[in-house]
Amino acid sequence: MVKELIIDSTPEKGVTIALLQDKQLVELNTEKVDNHYAVGDIYLGRIKKIMPGLNAAFVDVGYEKDAFLHYLDLGPQVQSLLKLSRIVKNGSYQEKLLSSLKLEKDIDKAGKISDILSKNTLIPVQIAKEPISTKGPRLSSDLSIAGRFAVLVPFSSSVSISKRIKGNAERNRLKKIVESIKPPNFGVIIRTVSEGKGVEELQKDLQDLISKWERFTKRLKDVEPAQKVLGEMDRASTILRDILTDEFSHIYVSDSGIYDEVKSYVQEISPDLERIVKFYKSKEPIFEHYGVEKQIKASFGRTVNLHGGAYLVIEHTEALHVIDVNSGNRIASKENQEDNALLVNKEAAKEIARQLRLRDMGGIVVIDFIDMHKATNRKDLYVFLKECMAGDRARHTILPPSKFGLVQITRQRVRPEMSVVTSEKCPACDGTGEIRSSIVLLDDIESNLSFILQEQNEKSISLFVHPYIDAYIKKGWISRRVKWLLKYGKWIKVKPVASYYLTEFHFFNAKEEEIKL
Repeated sequence: MVKELIIDSTPEKGVTIALLQDKQLVELNTEKVDNHYAVGDIYLGRIKKIMPGLNAAFVDVGYEKDAFLHYLDLGPQVQSLLKLSRIVKNGSYQEKLLSSLKLEKDIDKAGKISDILSKNTLIPVQIAKEPISTKGPRLSSDLSIAGRFAVLVPFSSSVSISKRIKGNAERNRLKKIVESIKPPNFGVIIRTVSEGKGVEELQKDLQDLISKWERFTKRLKDVEPAQKVLGEMDRASTILRDILTDEFSHIYVSDSGIYDEVKSYVQEISPDLERIVKFYKSKEPIFEHYGVEKQIKASFGRTVNLHGGAYLVIEHTEALHVIDVNSGNRIASKENQEDNALLVNKEAAKEIARQLRLRDMGGIVVIDFIDMHKATNRKDLYVFLKECMAGDRARHTILPPSKFGLVQITRQRVRPEMSVVTSEKCPACDGTGEIRSSIVLLDDIESNLSFILQEQNEKSISLFVHPYIDAYIKKGWISRRVKWLLKYGKWIKVKPVASYYLTEFHFFNAKEEEIKL
């Protein structure tokens, strides 16, 4: 599988990142210019309100809506975090790490938030979900700092390994390496990309994470409530950190500043792949040049067409998405109707897995596949869908088909769903739904014609109109064009243009330059 990353940057839209697999668009990420709340950012929050009924608190992190912190998101060692915060703010904490800090007991999993927090308490919190719709950010005080090969977890001592690393020998090797180099009172989660990596690479990555923690404790002392203490990397670097592998063949960047950042970051994390980072210099928009823009327009919207005439209908609410699979004009005889349904459903499953990643759809997804009567076919579809979803980095759960033939998926939701407007404003009505009355169209044309010939004194002009209007102007012996010849003493060339809308017309001079009115 060949992967490519196309990165575009505009002042209006910010940075847009397209991930292509075998030339097909599978992920689209946008980092807006004014987006100040990214998943992974750590803020010094101030508790604004305790909600015992929800067992949660509302926290001020500088957003217009207070952020939400549930008891289950406090983390077992929240008391140690609060203790560290108090010591650091008082100026009595001299260490950069946690070697001498005595950890508190884990909190009760079934406890109450009012026993831990109170109004105006200051607590470091991490963005778990970006602001979505009218809601503020969702927070966690179970802090973690992500790197390329590992995730650093303070106030812990455990070393856990990604489930995707299967071999026991490799799991044991990685665990021994990390346990020998990690600092006290820090836990580590070993990521999938660590498989096969040596001590030097893991140690360098872990040292970078420790340096970030040191910056966090240094800034925590002086930072004001509701301000950012430690920021996550920009979106492009975050994606590269999480997915960059030897499968990538090209990374194209249209902005010189971002190009330098990406090239520097790739050189740091994977020097042998630095050569694939290319700066795009052409005048043609980068997404159009690499076929991304066309795929965006074809992939978003209510209806998504599949090969062979089948199509999907996708409906959205805030946290529920419904996808209906339709066979369309795909024809099957009665003898192979079941087999045909399976083929269409598999084709749909592959596209649905892509759509979930592409639109970053989170929450509950309900899919209405075409009915299949054989249990073996339903199981086959379920297994195939799980295989298609295996490459999705968001946490997800897929339930087997219900007795109604519906498949339910829950998918992690950490940022607003990607939405792209695929329709364009009508040039005829400018989006109003109304156009100039056709009965006065000829009056408008003649009024402009009179001004051009008599006021601007043009010697030779051509009128470009819709083919219907062209036919009307030239109709009969004494046509409208003949009347203009008799009135103005000049022959007007009239040319039909099929792409014009009905009431559109333009005048051109002898040099074929449009006459602006």
